[in-house]
Amino acid sequence: MWRGLYTAATGMITEARRTDVIANNLSNAATTGFKKDTAVHKDFENMLLKRVYDHDDGNGGVQSSGLLGTGSGDITKIKGFKVDQQNAPTIGKLGLGSYTDEIAVDHSQGSFESTSNPFDLAIAGDGFFAIQTPQGIRYTRNGAFFRNQAGTLQDIRGYNLLDRQGNAITIPPDVSNSRVTINVDGSIFVNGDPLTVQIEQNQIPVQIQVVQFDNRLAVQKQGDNLFYAVNGAQPQIATGEIMQGMLEKSNVEIVREMVELIHNHRLYEANAKAVTTQDTMLDNSVNQVGRLGS
Repeated sequence: MWRGLYTAATGMITEARRTDVIANNLSNAATTGFKKDTAVHKDFENMLLKRVYDHDDGNGGVQSSGLLGTGSGDITKIKGFKVDQQNAPTIGKLGLGSYTDEIAVDHSQGSFESTSNPFDLAIAGDGFFAIQTPQGIRYTRNGAFFRNQAGTLQDIRGYNLLDRQGNAITIPPDVSNSRVTINVDGSIFVNGDPLTVQIEQNQIPVQIQVVQFDNRLAVQKQGDNLFYAVNGAQPQIATGEIMQGMLEKSNVEIVREMVELIHNHRLYEANAKAVTTQDTMLDNSVNQVGRLGS
């Protein structure tokens, strides 16, 4: 019964964590470029149960000892089978509960929304925008950028959008927004001419830095819709294309998440009921079965 309490409790903890993940997804259903999380659960290793009181008496017979008494073949006679001399009878496998193995990020494509704002950008396919933050370079799918008073492209937190050289992107102040064109490869054109930046003695065309990683585990969520690279993962030029005047919506499906939330609530209630039932059985064992008659 003690083991049953722990097994049911692990189920409750697991479902509580899944509820937190679903709640976070629902709260970000309207967040631009948000990628939903999925709680991946795994079972603890099953335990193989055998009858511990059956053993070989050394003379080819089977004895039962301990709480079941002594004598030859007490249990096997009742069950009607002969115990193998090497191994006690196998009862079966016992599950020991579950745990949250990983909170995985679903990087599937979200739908597009047209805004007609030339600095609203979406990525069709794989890739992240690179932005400069106080903690270093971070990556995001949120392409809602704007042009500040100095002409620098920034996100809503004031973080600079980076080009392929790792520099901030600045549009000349005398150019209207309607005269800025951004191609699918991130190249920026102003009044029909490529926007360039001088590096050493060369004029280099400005391209928005859009990168991707070979392994989905190479980036993890930081919060604020930002990702960071882990274990020294190196970004590569992304295969995705930039869509100007578009924003990528969250890939959260509200109806699906609500169904998962209801299902999760029922599983939590079932585990809670199992805990209550076994607690009642323990109470009866201690206070009723073990009570001495007066």
